[in-house]
Amino acid sequence: MSVKNITTLVDTKYLKLYNAEYINKSGKSRNWSIASRKDLDTLKNNYFNGAEDKIDAVIIVATHVDKSTHAAEEKLIVIKQFRVPLNDYVYEIPAGLIDCGEDFETTVRRELKEETGLDLLQIDYNKTKPKAYISTGMTDESAALVYCTCIGEVSKDYLEPDEDIEVMLLSREEAKNLINSNEKIDIKAFLAIQNFIG
Repeated sequence: MSVKNITTLVDTKYLKLYNAEYINKSGKSRNWSIASRKDLDTLKNNYFNGAEDKIDAVIIVATHVDKSTHAAEEKLIVIKQFRVPLNDYVYEIPAGLIDCGEDFETTVRRELKEETGLDLLQIDYNKTKPKAYISTGMTDESAALVYCTCIGEVSKDYLEPDEDIEVMLLSREEAKNLINSNEKIDIKAFLAIQNFIG
């Protein structure tokens, strides 16, 4: 199977929708809609010229550290955020888009501060996955899944106007109660919490 052509269906600031014409394994021409954060030239360069597919975002699995002792408190950072596509609040872990020219560590530091008020202490590069895909049947979006520790006090002072976020530092018992509840939860947060509670 191979993609033969890509055309733009919708182009907005943060998200684009493309039509990909491809040849299936039976040799028939088919079409597939792809959501992407990349512009058309970048996408075509990735598909047809073998250009490097850069990551779009970071997903942050952070545990809080006691500032006075620098010992892990065994508390996982979870956020509850209003999401327009759901018209409701959903439990997530901090995440965000990589700005032009940023490496993923810079983005983690910025997004963690913005969404939670907490400061990045250290990234665990042994557990971190620099590139993973989110929902490959719909989008080419990829992200760094970053495990880290953080310090500081939770604050809403750094939120952007369109961010409605409540921050929680969950113990293992609280985390277990959350994933056993009927609350709306993002799959990435669900898996991070499962990993956290063992």
